[in-house]
Amino acid sequence: MADQLLPVRRALLSVSDKRDLLPLAQGLVELGVQLLSTGGTARALRDAGLPVTDVSSVTGFPEIMDGRVKTLHPRIHGGLLGRAGIDDAVMAEHGIEPIDLLVVNLYPFQATIARDGVTEPEAIEQIDIGGPAMLRAAAKNHARVTVVVDPADYASVLASLRQSGTTHSQRRQLAARTYAHTASYDGAIADWLSAREESTDDGLGPTLHLALRRGERLRYGENPHQAAALYLDPRAGKGSVARAQILQGKALSFNNLADADTALECVKCFPQPACVIVKHANPCGVATGTDLLGAYERAYACDATSAFGGIIAFNRPLDAATAARIIERQFVEVIIAPSIETDALACTAAKPNVRVLASGDWPSAPPPWRDYKRIQGGFLVQDGDLAIDDPGSWRVVSRRQPSATERADLAFAWTVAQFVKSNAIVYTRDGATLGIGAGQMSRVI
Repeated sequence: MADQLLPVRRALLSVSDKRDLLPLAQGLVELGVQLLSTGGTARALRDAGLPVTDVSSVTGFPEIMDGRVKTLHPRIHGGLLGRAGIDDAVMAEHGIEPIDLLVVNLYPFQATIARDGVTEPEAIEQIDIGGPAMLRAAAKNHARVTVVVDPADYASVLASLRQSGTTHSQRRQLAARTYAHTASYDGAIADWLSAREESTDDGLGPTLHLALRRGERLRYGENPHQAAALYLDPRAGKGSVARAQILQGKALSFNNLADADTALECVKCFPQPACVIVKHANPCGVATGTDLLGAYERAYACDATSAFGGIIAFNRPLDAATAARIIERQFVEVIIAPSIETDALACTAAKPNVRVLASGDWPSAPPPWRDYKRIQGGFLVQDGDLAIDDPGSWRVVSRRQPSATERADLAFAWTVAQFVKSNAIVYTRDGATLGIGAGQMSRVI
């Protein structure tokens, strides 16, 4: 069974996310595949001049209740669940034809509830029923049916069909992705509904479902004896270490990723051109400047010894002058910035082992997020630290009032202290750190 190739003669396409739908459908038509479809997907296919059969003409029953009921029918689910050589007679008796390929993605429930001001009825209308039912049926019968839930898989599936069919191992892998997708979808619905049962509006409901997809296997974890991998949050956008593009260098390690995340999240806090250097999970130099080179020089001056082998982050596109200065001056593990200018990449190429990452731009107002800490037997969950203190609201308890410059330096130090392991001591002057003390066990002087 592992090497059995199954061709596709009949496919059902019903998608909310119509990315790359038409190239897939065109390829299927060229292979002689009959297309079945519903609602907006069928209209999109017809508008592109592709032949398509409405599901309602297969079921003999119209779409009803504003589209709530359209595929929940034995001629659809029987076509997906029917087993070759076992259910042939009963399928023939009831006029059920096999469906060999199912391409479905679901109503955008997660995106809907993430919108500000969305009402409960609006959210509930985005709970897909027919889609998950078909996906689960097709995935269960992956011995005969190829099921695709992610547009990223369209090209590979179409390539396999052009080479005589999908293999059993490929169909099983696609089925596993499908069940992971429907589990994540149902988990989001359960979390949203359960959170609404409580009187608080903090979003911390009775249940919590995390659905992550493995990105990269890492050589090892924090220590060489620990296995490790990077898992991606599918809801996350650009502007993060997890989604950054690696433009140069060796594979990232567990510690590289952790330190680069600290550096990037810290440098995002400053509106001016800024540089953050991190070593062993703590900033060892942070500075702003009129340009990136000036910011880097001032950050490096804070602790040149600790900067050796560190992680360097910027909040502006990395330019050639700054890249050249870093490469000629110090050993560096990772450089990360929103983007890397072509001339800057030419400079870093002199040290090919240096990992150079482009994070992409990040939103000016970061979206709410959750912070998770693993403890034995559970997780501690809290809101991400997005609070921004207003220095104008601070109460002065000393006899001497601070000057405007001193207030600015205090605000700068307070921002840096957020990323330093407690207890933290941060000395600053003119938008640059002079010294950083991390992990002080006692606050008593």
